[in-house]
Amino acid sequence: MPLFKLRKSGGPRDLELSMAGLKMGSRVLQIGGDDPGLIVALARVVGLSGHACAVGDTESQTEALQRAAESEGVLIDVKTARPSALPFDDDFFDLLVLKNVLGDLRQNDRVLCLQQALRVLRPAGRCLVIDPAIRGGIGSVFSKRSMDARYLRNGGAKGALKEEGFRGVRVLADRDGLTFVEGVKPHRGWSATAPS
Repeated sequence: MPLFKLRKSGGPRDLELSMAGLKMGSRVLQIGGDDPGLIVALARVVGLSGHACAVGDTESQTEALQRAAESEGVLIDVKTARPSALPFDDDFFDLLVLKNVLGDLRQNDRVLCLQQALRVLRPAGRCLVIDPAIRGGIGSVFSKRSMDARYLRNGGAKGALKEEGFRGVRVLADRDGLTFVEGVKPHRGWSATAPS
């Protein structure tokens, strides 16, 4: 059951921004370059006192991310890297956003990606996974994206985050064709027996 029920609002990014829950001065990383507008919106929220980064796994994705940042006048540190080998320091980011990424990765790459997410997130930092909502019936036949069947069988983002050690994993919202799932990086004092 979704944690939030939101009414339609004015901006096209309002839903994503409310799910991100960022504030000025936060440090955010977006993995995946198929939606450059998202990191631009996140960079506006964190401002100059924060740090916004994006990773594209191809040169064309990286260039699109850089063009979006330049055209909107925001500061974004853009790098080309595989999601399984992030070029960032340990325990740095408050939020890591994976939009349309996990379901497209092969199982081994998905595991490595989430292990890297745990590495670069600060303790109690959040990983926000944004996937296309799973459509049933005839709608699934006409769906634009097809996610890895193993990913779906194992519970999608919820299952993947739990499997790699994220805590407090939950569906935040299922709205406007998107599903938002978050998990928290455990901190050192978090009990291994605490409920996830």
